[in-house]
Amino acid sequence: MSAADRDFAGYRGRPPAIRWPGDARLAVSLVVNVEEGAELSLGMGDERNETIYEAVEGVEGARDLCMESHFEYGTRAGWPRIRKALAERGLAATLNANGRALALSPWIAEEAVADGHEVAAHGWRWERHVHMAEDEERRVIARAVAAIEDAAGTPPVGWHTRSATSERTRALLVEHGGFLYDSNAYNDDLPYMAGVGDRAHVVLPYAFDTNDMRFFNRGGFTFAEDFTRYCCAAFDRLYAEGAEAPRMLSIGLHLRIIGRPARIGGLEAFLDHAMAQEGVWFARREEIARHWRAGLGLKPWTAKPTPEGFAP
Repeated sequence: MSAADRDFAGYRGRPPAIRWPGDARLAVSLVVNVEEGAELSLGMGDERNETIYEAVEGVEGARDLCMESHFEYGTRAGWPRIRKALAERGLAATLNANGRALALSPWIAEEAVADGHEVAAHGWRWERHVHMAEDEERRVIARAVAAIEDAAGTPPVGWHTRSATSERTRALLVEHGGFLYDSNAYNDDLPYMAGVGDRAHVVLPYAFDTNDMRFFNRGGFTFAEDFTRYCCAAFDRLYAEGAEAPRMLSIGLHLRIIGRPARIGGLEAFLDHAMAQEGVWFARREEIARHWRAGLGLKPWTAKPTPEGFAP
C-alpha cells in the first residue's frame, strides 16, 4: 500500500479554536470561475476541441463553432448578471480565472477589481495538470500569473487547477513564491495548513456539490430552485455547526452556467437567504487564508522572489 501522504484524519472533529471576524459562525466564499476563451479549441491553436458542456459532443479536425459560442455566452451575458447580483448586495467574491481567458477579456478583471473582488489563478488554459512535465508546468504557472497580473494589476495569490493536479503542483506553487494558498483539495469544510519544504502553505478546500456545474450532465440541478435549495441546506447545516466550531462554505459559480436567465435567480435567492442570517462572513479566499494563518499564530504571509525557472 502506498500514497503515504494521504490524510484521512484531518482535524478529527476538533479543529483549531479560530473565530472568524466579528465572531461570525460561518465564512462563505463565492468563487466565480472565468474560463471562457481558455477552453481547448482548434480555433485557438490547441491540440483539440473541448467536449464538456451541457451537451457532450466532440468535433474533431475542425473548429467547433457551436462550442465556442457556448463559452462566449459567459462573458457576453453571464458575467454582467453575476456582477450585478453581487454588486447590489455589496458582496465580494474570488474570481477563479484562467490566464488566457483574462488575456482575451481583460475588462472582466478590471471590473472585478473595481468592485472589490479578488482575482485568483485557474491555470493558463482550462486544463488538467496531472500529466504535465515539471518544466512545462512551471511555464504554465508563470504564463497564468503574467496574464492575470497584466489584466488585474496585481499578481494572483491563490491557485486552483482544473480538477486533477500533478503530484508536484503544490510544491511548484510554493517554489514560485507568489502563492498564499491553493484550492486543489475537496476534503474538508475548513482551511488547513500543508507543510511544503520550509513553508506553511494554506489549503482552502473547494466543493463540487455546492456548485452550479451540477446543472450539467445529469448533475442533479434542473431549475434555479434546485441550486438554491441545495446551497441553502449546506449553509444552514454549517451555520448551525458554526456555533461550536468554525466552518467554511464554498459556492462554485461559472459565467456560462449560473449566468443563464433561468438560473441566476437561484444564486440571488441563496445570497438573500444567507445574508438574512447574523454572523456570516462573506469573504474573498485571500482574506480567509490570511485570517487562518493569523489564527494559528503564524507570521503574516509575504510573497518571495520568483525563481528564474518560472518564465512564461
